[in-house]
Amino acid sequence: MRLTSETARARLAAEVHGVLCTLHPERGPDPQPVVYAVSADGHVGVPIDRVKPKSSSRLRREDNLEADPRGSLLVEHWETEDWSRLWWVRATLEHVPDPPAALTDELADRLASTVPQYADKPFHRVLVCRITGVTGWAASEDA
Repeated sequence: MRLTSETARARLAAEVHGVLCTLHPERGPDPQPVVYAVSADGHVGVPIDRVKPKSSSRLRREDNLEADPRGSLLVEHWETEDWSRLWWVRATLEHVPDPPAALTDELADRLASTVPQYADKPFHRVLVCRITGVTGWAASEDA
């Protein structure tokens, strides 16, 4: 069953992990698992952190969004034993290259309050995208 926009947005905001898909200029869709937060006004923040090892603090997803500002964030709930509880939400996104500091700070605060590894805000920066649409599906009303 299709989720209402309100339900889909609420589920998106309640989660902290999903798959961000950007567009690589040559190979096309470039999905990556990410941690994220949703602002009160409908923006998604994806941290570029100093916690996990990286070869560079500039990531491919940033280059992808600079070349094409469109992206998607997919969040799902899966239960092997009970498929009546399955659901997913997909948000379509548009990168905001120079977000206001207050918005970035709000998203960093949300990340710090929901992800223990981010309590000290170990961020190089937070990528910001505006949610331009949201859709979702659930296997049942109880999902």
